[in-house]
Amino acid sequence: QVQFVESGGGVVQPGGSLTVSCVGSGPGFDKYLMGWYRQAPGKQYELVASISPGGNTNFGGSVTDRFSISRDNAKNTLYLQMNDLKPEDTAVYYCYASYFKSYWGQGTRVTVSS
Repeated sequence: QVQFVESGGGVVQPGGSLTVSCVGSGPGFDKYLMGWYRQAPGKQYELVASISPGGNTNFGGSVTDRFSISRDNAKNTLYLQMNDLKPEDTAVYYCYASYFKSYWGQGTRVTVSS
């Protein structure tokens, strides 16, 4: 059974940094297009970043230059490094993976507050 599980969320002060991770189970991790969405309270889902099997990245406009996305296929793990966090980055962050089918994690909550 294919699953993706996020971890690493928490509370961080404005201007701080945080890395969230997503570990996948099952074979073929290197074939997935992977990425992160987020949902802030009362708002719709927003693409944060994505990374192709070949390593090409794409970012949502509000996080460009502050966030980076990477993957370690040997560890079946996707990362989102978040720097210079702002209160408006507060959201539940969801990992997704797509290869013929799409999969979603359960989400990890990030709160940016002083």
